[in-house]
Amino acid sequence: MKWFFILSGLIACTGKPVRSSCPVKMSPSRVVVRFGDPFSVNCSSPSNQIQSMGWESPYGTGIGRQDGVSSVSLKIDSVTDWDLQPLCFINLLDNNQCAETLSVTVYKMPDSVSMSQPSQMGPMVEGEKYHMQCDIVNVAPVRNLSVSWHKGNKIIYTEAFDKTSPSPVNTSSVFTLTAQRSDNGTQIWCEAQLEFSPLVPNLHTILSKSHEVVVLYSPTFTKPENETLELRAGSKIILDCTARGNPMPVYSWHFPNPIQQTKKNEKENQHILASSIQFPGTYTCTASNTQGTKTKTFTVVEVTRNRTTLAALVGVFLCVAALLFIGGFFFVTPEGTFSFSKGSYLRGQPTSSGPV
Repeated sequence: MKWFFILSGLIACTGKPVRSSCPVKMSPSRVVVRFGDPFSVNCSSPSNQIQSMGWESPYGTGIGRQDGVSSVSLKIDSVTDWDLQPLCFINLLDNNQCAETLSVTVYKMPDSVSMSQPSQMGPMVEGEKYHMQCDIVNVAPVRNLSVSWHKGNKIIYTEAFDKTSPSPVNTSSVFTLTAQRSDNGTQIWCEAQLEFSPLVPNLHTILSKSHEVVVLYSPTFTKPENETLELRAGSKIILDCTARGNPMPVYSWHFPNPIQQTKKNEKENQHILASSIQFPGTYTCTASNTQGTKTKTFTVVEVTRNRTTLAALVGVFLCVAALLFIGGFFFVTPEGTFSFSKGSYLRGQPTSSGPV
């Protein structure tokens, strides 16, 4: 609307119609400037029909009409307005007039970026949803603002804004986090940055303070399957009931009936039983915390001895004994000596004839 009055003023002053298209070139074509900083831009035209040129601005930053020139420069020492739209105009020899508006974006970095913790922000509970808020104070223009949420080394959410106010505003980004056990111990924070085209060099981002996520979750065994173990003579069996959980799980055991009474005074809250287990049966471990209880079963079975091997050994022993018995019957003399000629042996007589 304001340019309508400016152009109307130009028409009233010159009595010349204004054309919508204009043979001008601005360098740079767009300006992104921080509030309070200077900038300059040049407006030129390749036309040889130029009578005069100039800059107009509703805030007194323009320059008057320049006759017989093909370019005019606008220099502003300090930007003090949020909606600065200077206009370059040309008066042509055919009594026509045209104008182009320079796109100027005035920005201001946020005063602060902070993350509001969820109400009564204590430990989270696995599976529950929590609304987290990032507050950005006194930033302009908000349409160029981008807020990113970080969890650990990942960006988990990014939000842009469609508000059109060119002057500084306060705004917020809200992110809903569903608590997971893998989140426990990670850091979460938000980050605000202004994004422009063309890019503004050395335009840094502003980070909120990070917060550690604490998630409560029920126990989970590191080896979740029930186990079957073999009990051998002289062997040692280890029952591992280690579980992860927050808070740290508390353990309890139930033993087979023959040894349940003897284990009453055994140390409680053990996640590993490494003592010698002498009885087969079912051993049950329970891991529990404020979030739940999980149970794991260990079945200890006694290994049956291999009777085939034992029978073979006994058979060999009996065979050897029989051979020894038979050998003794045929080759051992009444005096207890060994002779292969036991049949012709006479007590006190030599067993064979020889020279006298």
